[in-house]
Amino acid sequence: MQKDLGNYRKSYEKSELNKATISDNPLEVFQKWFHEVEASDGVDEPNAMTVSTIGLDGFPKSRVVLLKKLTYEGFIFYTNYESEKGRAIQENPNVCISFFWPNLERQVIIKGEAEKIAENLSDGYFESRPRGSQLGALVSEQSQPVASREVLETRLKILENKFDGKEIERPKFWGGFLVKPVSIEFWQGRPNRLHDRILFTLTPELDWAKQRLQP
Repeated sequence: MQKDLGNYRKSYEKSELNKATISDNPLEVFQKWFHEVEASDGVDEPNAMTVSTIGLDGFPKSRVVLLKKLTYEGFIFYTNYESEKGRAIQENPNVCISFFWPNLERQVIIKGEAEKIAENLSDGYFESRPRGSQLGALVSEQSQPVASREVLETRLKILENKFDGKEIERPKFWGGFLVKPVSIEFWQGRPNRLHDRILFTLTPELDWAKQRLQP
């Protein structure tokens, strides 16, 4: 691409982040920010987050998934355990997840350790999914090559007939991961690129240390 992007400029002026006034619990700060994004009605999917892993080939890889639950322990999303990301996480559970909400000029960057959630929790969420999504989880050997889209469509029709009028059970290769955070950074855009950055780090005593970072 020959286009020069050097002149793309924006002044961030919508809000500020004050270390002295925000909660000492980063999960409470995240929940507050998330509700503010929802209320702003400026993001189609505020729960869209980037998950970065270290692949089996040694390279980092990032992709966007959907946050499905926030608990006092951390952040839950669902995937195929045999997918590229699923295998990477099981080999190296250290991951980074991040949110970007441009309408409020905010980012959240979370480092943590991912682990599978209990099977009954994955069962419960799978049962709540639309039937088409349930079948889609069965159809796709996620991350594996396929000759054409028609192959997938044919598999889907076969499964639609197979499960017509029947309950679809969660396949064992599909379920949730819980990311337990060890650090959470909140980034608020500010004028002159002097952005506010507040970092929470989990201590050995399982408390949260809070500090301001230079932009």
